[in-house]
Amino acid sequence: MPSDNPSFIHWFRNSAPYINAFRGRTFVISFSGDAIEGEGFPHLVHDFALLNSLGIRLVLVYGARTRIEQTLRDQNIDSRYHQGLRITDNSALECIKQAVGSLRLEIEALLSMGLANSPMAGAAIRITSGNYVTAQPLGVRDGIDFRHTGEVRRIDAPAITAQLDSGNIVLLPPLGYSPTGEIFNLRAEQVACSVGQALAAEKLIYLIEAPGLHDLQGKLVRELTVTEAEQQLANRNDIPTVVADPLASAINACQEGVHRAHLLDSRMDGALLQELFTRDGTGTLVATERFEGIRPATIEDVGGILELITPLEQAGILVHRSREWLEMEIEQFCVVERDAAVIACAALHPFAGEQIAELAGLAVHPDYRGEQRGGRLLEFIEQKARQQGIERLFVLTTHTPHWFQERGYQAAEISELPVSRRAMYNYQRNSKVFIKSL
Repeated sequence: MPSDNPSFIHWFRNSAPYINAFRGRTFVISFSGDAIEGEGFPHLVHDFALLNSLGIRLVLVYGARTRIEQTLRDQNIDSRYHQGLRITDNSALECIKQAVGSLRLEIEALLSMGLANSPMAGAAIRITSGNYVTAQPLGVRDGIDFRHTGEVRRIDAPAITAQLDSGNIVLLPPLGYSPTGEIFNLRAEQVACSVGQALAAEKLIYLIEAPGLHDLQGKLVRELTVTEAEQQLANRNDIPTVVADPLASAINACQEGVHRAHLLDSRMDGALLQELFTRDGTGTLVATERFEGIRPATIEDVGGILELITPLEQAGILVHRSREWLEMEIEQFCVVERDAAVIACAALHPFAGEQIAELAGLAVHPDYRGEQRGGRLLEFIEQKARQQGIERLFVLTTHTPHWFQERGYQAAEISELPVSRRAMYNYQRNSKVFIKSL
């Protein structure tokens, strides 16, 4: 009997690799006061609860500018800024403490929900907060005394880690404390960045009031290396502050140990889940290397590819390929590069006039196996095939049938291969055929 909701089933099944990969990992998520005030915030809290239930270690950093501004207006106190930073005098600090405290209570209340028939039924989430952020005064800049506006000095990573080890969600306000007992107003983006660095977080996620970074043609930029992101900030003056500030923090975080940083639209329902549990995501990703250094091969890579595949050819795992053949077919190869060395390779051989292609020559250097590079390279090849309009991908293998089956490839017959490839089949090798629909 066919399913009533095949798209959900497909998504849920394909989210399994991400669920397994993220379990036990630390995510730092920053969201603004505008997100908290938005009507979709309860749904976002439900998504936080879902991540927690999947074993993801969460540190939530919230902003409070919208609530602070409202509190200042209620008290007839003018907001004062210099270079985008609030000047926090004594009266402003009192309003900030009031606004930040009320937001914390509201967030904790939403995370404590457990009503039947609600997405958080039975969740029993524990939230903790505390003096994990040590701050220092920003001081006097351009002749302006910022008073109680500060910057992060130190993160108590062991204390936060202990809470995460206990299964708690850590909730951090945009405030820091000094050894002398003072309170400082901080930027939430900086707190999140500093926490991500201190914990070497797997992901740093900024939920902002924009879809992410757009290029000059208005198209969403899906992925940037750190270098590319730096170039965008340096060469463009049209990037809005709501994007530029978290993008700068994302760059800083990735340079200091965070694996990946994301800019997501907080106004889009489900953006967080879509970014984390689907292949294409929904926002802008900043990483130290694109696809772990995966790129199209060039003629200069032939030597490195030969070093990878020759031992496998000698072992009978791969079919022999000469240097001349590689040089002629190099445009069909992709490689994983690390410190200017080729550590993995694979080729995509399309068949003209047919929506089918062959995956061949997949090899990973022995020193770098067991770290999912082969799987990531396979995903890259599959994505490249989709972009070329290829609907099915096949592979011939003698040693690794289970590896391909675990990645969605189904056993097939030789008769299902393209006619030209069928004619070249080596019956002495007796390779098994596997096909995957893309």
